[in-house]
Amino acid sequence: MTKNIIFKILICLFSLGIALYSYIEKQNKLTFLKMKVPAVVKEVEALGAEIKKIQYEVEVYENPAYLMQLIRKPEFGYLKHPFVEDVLTMPEGIALFDEKENKIYTP
Repeated sequence: MTKNIIFKILICLFSLGIALYSYIEKQNKLTFLKMKVPAVVKEVEALGAEIKKIQYEVEVYENPAYLMQLIRKPEFGYLKHPFVEDVLTMPEGIALFDEKENKIYTP
């Protein structure tokens, strides 16, 4: 009878040990992730700053005044303004939507 009780107590202690070990392991993983958060935040902020910098460079490069300065340079001297007849314009939204004929079956 005493062996049976001792065996049950050992099983309970073993189960408790496994539960505590798994809990501590989860806490260690959580702490590790919490330690990585500031580094990831800094990286995201750096990427955001880099994106803003690149967007500014693109806006400066695509600025009409800058493009007109490029036309005056000798390496772009061969470029000419197109005639009005050569410029094709499309109303906004036509290229985005393809109107399809709705065929409804009516007996």
